[in-house]
This record gives sequence, C-alpha cells and structure tokens, in this order.
Amino acid sequence: MNRSAMVLSAALGLGLAAAMAVPATAAAPDHASRSTRSSYVGSAAEQANNKAFFDAVMKSALAKAAKSPGLKTVTVTYDPSGAPSFQQEIANAAQIWNSSVRNVQLQAGSNADFQYYEGNDSRGSYANTDGHGRGYVFLDYQQNQQYDSTRVTTHETGHVLGLPDHYQGPCSELMSGGGPGPSCTNPYPNAQERSRVNALWANGLTAFDKDTFRKVR
Repeated sequence: MNRSAMVLSAALGLGLAAAMAVPATAAAPDHASRSTRSSYVGSAAEQANNKAFFDAVMKSALAKAAKSPGLKTVTVTYDPSGAPSFQQEIANAAQIWNSSVRNVQLQAGSNADFQYYEGNDSRGSYANTDGHGRGYVFLDYQQNQQYDSTRVTTHETGHVLGLPDHYQGPCSELMSGGGPGPSCTNPYPNAQERSRVNALWANGLTAFDKDTFRKVR
C-alpha cells in the first residue's frame, strides 16, 4: 500500500483507533498496553515517560559502548523497519540530530537500542518504553499529515536522546512539539536543546558503570 492510501485509511479508521489500547500495527510489541507513553501533543505523565525511555536507551547504548574503550562518541542504533512509510523522515531526523550534537550519534542497524513503528492511534505519535530496556517511537498516520512529519519524527527522537516536552515553547524550540500549532514546521533543535543533549551524553565518553549512569539521571 502506498503512503497516500495509508493516510486515507488512517483518516477513515480514526474512530476505530480511538478505542485501541496499542498501536495498530502488527509489528508493535505486545507489551505496549502496560508501557509508559509520551504523546506529541501532551499527556499528564509525559515527563516521567520521556525520562524512562531515555534511561532505557542510554543504558543499552552505553553498555555496548563500554565494550569498545576509547570511543569518543556513543552510537545509538535504531531499527526503522517497522515504519516503512516514514523511512525518509526517520533518516532526516537522524541526520538533523547527528549534525546538531557531538557526544551521541544515531545509526540504523541491527541489535538496535530502539525501534520505530507506524500505524493509527488516537494518541498520535509518542515515545514508549516498558522500563526494561525496550523502547520504540510510534508514528501516527493522521498526526503526520496534520503536523510537519519531519518535525514530529525529530521531536520524538529527541525523547530518545533525553529531552522532555515543553509545549509552551516557541516554534524555534523543537521540543515544543505541537504546542505552536500545525503551521510550525521547524525540525531543528535550538542551541539550548543541542547543549542539553551533549551534556546528557558526555558521560558516554567513559566506560558505562552504575555510578556514571547515576550522574546523568
């Protein structure tokens, strides 16, 4: 099915999506119903959810980095295969972050630290973790038509790198998400957001251990 057809299906199926407790995609993990979530448009628990996802991804990435002493940059590996309609947006998001920060880089590959999935969901797009080292970014069809798709994808990927939502912020702030409205198409993190990600991942330059991990929590 091409993307236009999937978007039409998403619009027609929105009423059904409202009753779903998990993403409408066969590839999505079956533990999603008891996972924590972070929506692009906001939720009461999103700050804790964002941090839980970041902690899980950082623990996975740094544990792998510890096996290669001397590396100056931590690589976070993602699997985009569960979101075939958003391959370009995912690649764009990775390129934006990779050109914006130095202490962590995103790379598609196997043995991934997190995955991307797509489908219909009344909650929109979100970052998700079960708290046990597994996480994914879910990209909702309809929301990615309402909002700039690269901004949505780069925003959700920002949670993977440790940034919380700040919906009161201006369009120039990536983590303001859907706060500025659909007319906002900026997909780039601002200077403060870039600095924050670099600071969070600075301890990744040393071998991972429990004390190092506590410093970035």
